[in-house]
Amino acid sequence: MREVAWLFLRLGTIAFGGPAAHIAMMHDELVRRRGWLTEQRFLDLLGASNLIPGPTSTELAIHIGHERAGWRGLVAAGACFILPATVMVGALAHLYVTYGSTPAVHGVLYGIKPVVIAIIFWALRSLVRTALKTPFLWALAVAVLVAYLLGLNELVLLAAGGAVTVLVRLSRSAGPGGPAARAQGLLAWPLAALAGNDQLVRLFLTMLKIGAVLYGGGYVLLAFLHGDFVERLHWLTDTQLTDAIAIGQVTPGPVFTTATFVGYLVAGVPGAVLATVGIFLPSFLLVGLLTKLTDKIRSKEWSSALLDGVNAAALALMAGVGAQLAHGSLVDPLTVILCAAAVLALWRTSLNTTWLILAGGVAGVLHTVLYAH
Repeated sequence: MREVAWLFLRLGTIAFGGPAAHIAMMHDELVRRRGWLTEQRFLDLLGASNLIPGPTSTELAIHIGHERAGWRGLVAAGACFILPATVMVGALAHLYVTYGSTPAVHGVLYGIKPVVIAIIFWALRSLVRTALKTPFLWALAVAVLVAYLLGLNELVLLAAGGAVTVLVRLSRSAGPGGPAARAQGLLAWPLAALAGNDQLVRLFLTMLKIGAVLYGGGYVLLAFLHGDFVERLHWLTDTQLTDAIAIGQVTPGPVFTTATFVGYLVAGVPGAVLATVGIFLPSFLLVGLLTKLTDKIRSKEWSSALLDGVNAAALALMAGVGAQLAHGSLVDPLTVILCAAAVLALWRTSLNTTWLILAGGVAGVLHTVLYAH
């Protein structure tokens, strides 16, 4: 469990770039370097994470923690992956409230983003060989990628990928059906301890609701937070919410740590803690329920087909996100050189992605300093 905790604490500290980058870094560490999981098992856990609401990369971390160290590993992996970003976002929220702005991080991100793109596409190179096992799955992945780049919703594409694969697989053989698995859990929280502060209770319950029903990335999160905290509760302004989303995106770890920033603006440190716990708690509970079903999903013909289709669609979406990041990040010769150098390092050496991320950040800072003078 200590090994799991330390690994995900480190990943949570350097995991810039959003879910696609987080997944690529986990693949490098856990499949390529440590051999904790096979390519197929990694893909199946990723597919299972895509089937439930909440932050996909965080749920993948929770799944892997359980795979490696049981229930204690489940808690340790998720908590340690979330913790670094929570602390950073909380500190930036304090600076925001105190000074009205946050320190610039553009130089660091300038150098890190090209490295992140290299890590994403290197992981895809390995995962594609395992996930796209048939010409049909290749065709499905290409179709999903094109549809995503044309603007179709990623959740619709994931669902369509799974559904189409099930229909095709079952049309080829009279596979056995199976009852749909239904997971239901009761969320408990010692609200009596918060009885003296109605605002904290409402903050926690609102974040709990969002964490329990939200599919999708930062833009979907923005819509939920805007509806609850700007329009319904009137606790934030549009500008404050936009700044909160921006901080969640430029810090490492899950974008859902935006909740930490929002909670701090609403009710200081207690609000930051409760908002963070509220939005992530459903992920821990849902993954805990799903761990018992993952092996069964793979063992049934229709659900195995569903997982294959979701995996193919998920990799296509990962490629689409990588392409969009590349378009916005490879903006000059230096960024192209950084990306190419990172690919070369991944190909020819066994360097840990941590060092590549740090090297990119240093190069970005040096570029910014030299350019400023």
